[in-house]
Amino acid sequence: MAPEDREGLLEAFTGLYTLFHTTVPTAEEFEAWYGRIAFDAAAGRNMPFTVLDADGRISGVTRLMRMSEPHRRVEIGGTLYAPRVQRTGLNTEAKYLLLGHAFEVLAANCVQIRTDFLNHASRRAIERLGARLDGVLRGHLILKGHLRDSVVYSILAHEWPGVRRNLELLMASYDGDSA
Repeated sequence: MAPEDREGLLEAFTGLYTLFHTTVPTAEEFEAWYGRIAFDAAAGRNMPFTVLDADGRISGVTRLMRMSEPHRRVEIGGTLYAPRVQRTGLNTEAKYLLLGHAFEVLAANCVQIRTDFLNHASRRAIERLGARLDGVLRGHLILKGHLRDSVVYSILAHEWPGVRRNLELLMASYDGDSA
């Protein structure tokens, strides 16, 4: 993710501002949002990515975050996709690449993914990836005045080969319809 992605990301975020279960930066909030992510990236705590569709159009953002080298743990999160690419193969492909990097390059022991308890679409997508439910952090965050229960999923290093194969089969089933 780079500062020059600003306009493309803001365009991709159009239609997401009504979501209660996540925070989407507005044009006025963008620089502060980006600054926090860049600060954490410089400190080695995250790796942010702008996600492009098959045509090279900016479609959203995702990142490896809460990176802990001593514990070989990382979380995939901060994911925001344009409505036009939701429920396509784009997320599966992005997660495949992120998980591959986490396990095969960073040698992670564990990759976590969290979502709002009430975000049923996200929970189904995470489960379809092959992540296993760890539990629910009740009253975990306050987002937009909503007390969020966070559902925590994970994939362990020894599970990655099976999850990788599952993702490869899912991507093959999209038959070129990644976005």
